[in-house]
Amino acid sequence: MSMPVGMIVLLVVGVLVYFGVAQRLLDRMRLTDKQALLVIAAIIVGSFISIPVMRTPTALNVNVGGAIIPAALAIWLIYKADETAERVRAVFASLLVAAVVLLGSRYLPYEPETMFMDPKLIYGIAAGLIAYIAGRSRRSAFVGGVLGIVLSDIFHFVTILRAGIPGTTSIGGAGAFDVVVIAGIVAVAAAELVGETRERLQDGPVLGPNRPEGLYEFSEELEPEKYKNPKNESVRVVSIDKKSEKDRGKRGEEDE
Repeated sequence: MSMPVGMIVLLVVGVLVYFGVAQRLLDRMRLTDKQALLVIAAIIVGSFISIPVMRTPTALNVNVGGAIIPAALAIWLIYKADETAERVRAVFASLLVAAVVLLGSRYLPYEPETMFMDPKLIYGIAAGLIAYIAGRSRRSAFVGGVLGIVLSDIFHFVTILRAGIPGTTSIGGAGAFDVVVIAGIVAVAAAELVGETRERLQDGPVLGPNRPEGLYEFSEELEPEKYKNPKNESVRVVSIDKKSEKDRGKRGEEDE
């Protein structure tokens, strides 16, 4: 029995996080190394746990690692977003990804024999890229990719339930787990690649009130005159000059 693609990707990401390779990315995702490793471990363990929700007319199971934990992380990232616009983009990206995946699953063949690539990879990569284009930021892209796949599973179940089709549906389970993981990683990777390229072309990150100080790595040490407040600096210089003039006056009076 081969290991699922999503599991392999998570293990690779876990190793990179452990050795500190993804530190800057985690900072922008509002996560520490320990939190990221804990989430990865919880997703891996939770992928073996499915919670039965319904039995009839259509059985429904919800996978902990493929649906509950990723959705909870996505909602937390939406809550931690800096601006309302970023929250709106994240929700819009999620709905757009869900709609595209639903349409794709309805009109495109899902048999691996008829496709040049594993359908899970196609859906995951496509969802990740769409999430980045709609979400733009790293957090919004991740939310769009992950939450969009979970929502598509939920919408698919509602469609089956309304049609009265018997069977079993697993939200976040089976192949959906791989798609969730791939979509989230591709979305963040695309956002990071494009973001880093833009920052290099712009000669550094754009300064703003919502940009954490940690993003300006050693900027003050490298270019201190660029980041100082000119008003405060001028006041300080004037006060020093006045103080030096007073000292000189006192010395002159003493000499006389």
